[in-house]
Amino acid sequence: MSVEIQLSENATEEERLGILTPLLAHNLANGGDDAHETFALLLRDPDSNEVIGGLYGKVSYRWLLIELVSVPESMRGQGIGERLMRMAEEVAHKKNCTGIWLETFSFQAPVFYQKLGYSEFGRLADYPPGHTRLYYQKSLR
Repeated sequence: MSVEIQLSENATEEERLGILTPLLAHNLANGGDDAHETFALLLRDPDSNEVIGGLYGKVSYRWLLIELVSVPESMRGQGIGERLMRMAEEVAHKKNCTGIWLETFSFQAPVFYQKLGYSEFGRLADYPPGHTRLYYQKSLR
């Protein structure tokens, strides 16, 4: 089979889907349905009701991925981040997850996650330059 490889520097959503669709079909055939679900734990300003932080995650293949955690600078050190993480663990338990995983940068909160029982399972050095991207997991078994 002959094929042309073309660079698309500003790929469209249609082009992305052209890559993603057969990949998802392959994953479904080999790994089963991932039963993908998303959730958010929202920190809201009590006066404006504006979302000012929180935790966003998804459950896939019986693992909960914490994609985003944000606590406003002025609210740090008050246990809010730990409450968010504990609540995410409750979601994971309710969804019968095997464990939880997340990514963080060396300049963000690796010590925070370690304190909560997460262990490092991977790292990408010099990403961003001068820092490290870290990968953590916590087993729920």
